[in-house]
Amino acid sequence: MLSDQEFLRYNRQVMLPEIGEQGQLKLNQAQVLLVGAGGLGSAAALYLAGAGVGNIVIADDDQVDSSNLQRQIIYRDEHQGISKAQAAAAQLRALNPHIRVRAVEARLAEQRLAMEVALADVVLDCSDNLATRHAINQACFQAKKPLIAGAAIRWQGQLMPFDFRHGHGPCYHCLFPYQPDGPAPTMNCSNSGIAGPVVGMVGTLQALETIKCLTDAGQVSFAHLQQFDGLTMTWQRFAIAKDKHCPVCGAGENNND
Repeated sequence: MLSDQEFLRYNRQVMLPEIGEQGQLKLNQAQVLLVGAGGLGSAAALYLAGAGVGNIVIADDDQVDSSNLQRQIIYRDEHQGISKAQAAAAQLRALNPHIRVRAVEARLAEQRLAMEVALADVVLDCSDNLATRHAINQACFQAKKPLIAGAAIRWQGQLMPFDFRHGHGPCYHCLFPYQPDGPAPTMNCSNSGIAGPVVGMVGTLQALETIKCLTDAGQVSFAHLQQFDGLTMTWQRFAIAKDKHCPVCGAGENNND
């Protein structure tokens, strides 16, 4: 059961009937992996730490730069030149000293990525490049872990949760087919810009869906792409169709449809 200190800290959350004390205990015992400590990861990590997710692993191989501070709200000016993973971990511990935070100063790939995904209860894709996104998707599918993916550029945001716990898709590759040897995308935040609150909002929604997934509260928007336009304040929602020929989730599924 929750200690008196934990009950007081998480009281506003515990009083939600969809969470309650049992839901809070599930959060306390959970491990969440965040791949990327940029704009998405900054917002998501802060809310997960505040909610009392007991074990947070945050992975990033970059250092804090002055251009990050416009949208990556977990950092402070004095963090420039410091490892993002280490600086973010320190901020999370300062916010909630009752949780455990582990910084991974690396770009997760191959065996290291597979190991970290296997240890997690939920994985958040907060990365900023297509190759990493597809590697995370494949690792989560193989390990049967829920994946909460987010993306943002300019005024647009995207939220894409996938539930691989039962070993079937659709997956991120069904939505955005990828060829490793194909032309690399040319549009990114560095050359196209990004409105800070948009990326923060998507990261916050990633945290919300993670909390719901861990506590079985409400309905997570699995297998749906939700797109946000910050200029018009409008949302669009699309069901993601499964590609039976998908090299990640298609060939390996046991189904008759």
